[in-house]
Amino acid sequence: MNLNSVLTLVFIGVLRASVFGQEIPVQKDSVLIQDLDEVIVTATRTVRQLSSVPLPVTLISKKQLQKTGVIRLDEILNEQTGITTVADQSGFNGIQIQGISSDYVMILIDGVPLVGRSAGNFDLSRLAVGNIQQIEIVKGPSSSLYGSEALGGVVNIITEIPKEASLNGNVSYRFASFNTQDANLSIKQKFKKFGYSFYGNSLRSDGYDLRPEVEGQTVNPFENYTFNGQLFYNFSDQLKLFTSARYYMENQDVTLSVNDQLIEGLSDINDANAHIRLDSEINTKLQLQYEFYYTNYKASEELQNTVSNTLFSQNDYDQKLFRPEIRATYTVKSKNAITAGIGYSHENLDRTFFDQKVSFDSQYVYAQYDFYPWKKLNLILGARFDNHSEYQSQFSPKASLNFKLSDAISLKGSVGSGFKAPDFRQLYFDFTNAAVGYTVLGYNVAMDKVKALDSQGQLSDILFDLEDLETPLRAESSVGYNIGAGYTKAKVKLNFNLFRNDFKNLIDTRAIARKTNGQNVFSYANFDRIYTTGLELDAEYKLTDKLTLSGGYQLLYAKDKEKKVALERGEVFARDPKSLQTVALDNSDYFGLVNRSRHTANFKLFYEVPKWNFNTNLRINYRSKYGLFDGNGNGIIDTYDTTFVNGYALANLTLNKIFSDKYTLHLGANNLFDYQDAENIPGLAGIQLFTKINIQF
Repeated sequence: MNLNSVLTLVFIGVLRASVFGQEIPVQKDSVLIQDLDEVIVTATRTVRQLSSVPLPVTLISKKQLQKTGVIRLDEILNEQTGITTVADQSGFNGIQIQGISSDYVMILIDGVPLVGRSAGNFDLSRLAVGNIQQIEIVKGPSSSLYGSEALGGVVNIITEIPKEASLNGNVSYRFASFNTQDANLSIKQKFKKFGYSFYGNSLRSDGYDLRPEVEGQTVNPFENYTFNGQLFYNFSDQLKLFTSARYYMENQDVTLSVNDQLIEGLSDINDANAHIRLDSEINTKLQLQYEFYYTNYKASEELQNTVSNTLFSQNDYDQKLFRPEIRATYTVKSKNAITAGIGYSHENLDRTFFDQKVSFDSQYVYAQYDFYPWKKLNLILGARFDNHSEYQSQFSPKASLNFKLSDAISLKGSVGSGFKAPDFRQLYFDFTNAAVGYTVLGYNVAMDKVKALDSQGQLSDILFDLEDLETPLRAESSVGYNIGAGYTKAKVKLNFNLFRNDFKNLIDTRAIARKTNGQNVFSYANFDRIYTTGLELDAEYKLTDKLTLSGGYQLLYAKDKEKKVALERGEVFARDPKSLQTVALDNSDYFGLVNRSRHTANFKLFYEVPKWNFNTNLRINYRSKYGLFDGNGNGIIDTYDTTFVNGYALANLTLNKIFSDKYTLHLGANNLFDYQDAENIPGLAGIQLFTKINIQF
């Protein structure tokens, strides 16, 4: 009996008993976040102290954001243990968590999802951090609460809320290398029943060029703006309203060279979100929450051939998501709560290379029982059921525990499943490369398109039975295990975690037909089975009241099970560059999946001089070598490949001086030692100096 079957039996009673129970309202959570030290809501959808959460989580506080001087979400996430920033083919920065790629990590703002993965990664650099109260990161499968895309983890950005009756906020301006200018304005105020906040951000840059011998810049000039407004109204102590609206826009120049022809144009992004939440306290035991959320992400790019003065390409992307949800929490007794929710999601996408606008509809229900069988043991049992219009229904169970061995030591463990639905591209794409001649077709349109190409005489061979496409493409799924321990006493904090994530039904391309021009027709299929496993260690030591040291380390193995079987059979070969002989490879030659480093580490030093109102911090991040792609064509990254990127370390330094309790001057340098690898890592621009002035009022 597999894990899903076992956990289904355990959780079915929870689902039956608690379909209408759910979380403590987020409105209350947000208040508690500001009043308590190190509490987190994302991991369990309830307010929990960080040390008691039975899952591997990371919390980044507002204080840490302010001291480091970062301005974008990807910058701060890259400094966390077990998290690596990775750019996709478009240059967008996403993150790996425990070796799981960014496609499988859900990004939330105040508990609701963001969309806009036009090239795979969710571009974290489009999220400013100026009005963030804290960032919560849950590692491992979280589909039992959040559904698709939470297969690898969740990043939840929690924004600030007003607390004071007087008008307060801050204004800041930051100037950095490459004429990069960042400006922020934040204001907020709370009356007896009414509160509001407003945040605005402007970021612009001239970009940079690491390879002047190539036409165009590595990063072209751009400018973007973020606006976020929130309103709070308490009808009574039992009925509270929260509304939020966010708008982001970006314009970027595009210049590149194709076959010695200069291509120029513009790229535009518009991202709008609207969020309404009503919290209702029925009685001391039962609380309900009604939520409505809408988001729309648009991206367009138009490029012209400046030599022939003709249109080179035009791409449009327009994605919408509407999601109502009802949630509740029922407190059985102190520290024991049943939580659950039910919701509906409608999503549509109108995109170039789609025949028509396509849409998804899904309904879901989830439940969780958080309880203490005895004083030192906390158990959480949860599950979620998703019914989707375009793929098979998914059941996602999860169980976790936290055992308090002593006041200082706790043991933690969790096991759960996650899934990721096939995306619009994998189902409906219809793209033919005009220059090369190959074609990529989404799974749901492949049969009709291949038949049409065949009737037009464009195919020389069909490589498999087209009737196989009548079986729906399955959702990608995983089972994740985490076992760890935490130690907190006086000046020392230690956290250790062993993890394992097993994936099946991963979706990748395969050739389904051969064209008369010699090129292939590709579509998508379920076939890969991979795993990621390793360990994580975080440590913090407060050496003195002024000096705090912390560090983290991750060991990671990420491999394809099918490739390991082929290696054991002696079916994989490579050319030895020394002997120039072709040799059979074994598993010792298999390095792992693309873009995964075996070792990553970080070190942080924070030093304060209170009598001078001064503090400084140094943060160092290390990433060991990784394979960029399969260079010798045998399907794996192996020891004979020449496509490895060498390991490197990046150092960031920030100095902060406070004047009159209201004015803060920041001076800093990112990539302090000016590390560059223009060919393999175009996102590393060399040393970047910055200065920032912040005025608190």
